[in-house]
Amino acid sequence: MRNLKLDRIDRMLLEALQQDARLTTAELAELVNLSPSPCARRIRRLEQAGMITRYRAELDKARLGLTIQVYVQVKLDQHQQERVEEFEARVRDMPEVIQCHSVSGHFDYLLQVITTDMDAFEQWLRQFRELPMVSTVDSSFSIRAVKENGSLPLPAQ
Repeated sequence: MRNLKLDRIDRMLLEALQQDARLTTAELAELVNLSPSPCARRIRRLEQAGMITRYRAELDKARLGLTIQVYVQVKLDQHQQERVEEFEARVRDMPEVIQCHSVSGHFDYLLQVITTDMDAFEQWLRQFRELPMVSTVDSSFSIRAVKENGSLPLPAQ
């Protein structure tokens, strides 16, 4: 992945696509004051440079019945490479875990878990605690999202 220098138009395109990835090339071109062909070339260049990694739909959690969101801090019993790899592989296979980060501090991992209700979370948690490498688990329930837009801030260049 090469490092691409972003100009004002590239930034405008990236910001627009973060807000609505379904915008057509013609709509994007109008937004950034270009004709469609040069706009399409810029978007293709941004994709090839790895600045745009994928396009996807953002789903409404509440309408899907996914009302419980929990941040789970995890400490492993050991930090041997094979234990870490096994833990990470197991977490990747859990659909309830929508994010997993290796973190610094008292805990080793921070997981974002989403379920339909408390019973579903309790069932997930019981199975999760049975993982042989999991030593400590601490859960914090999200009361409400204050900010949740998924857009990345574009660094100044």
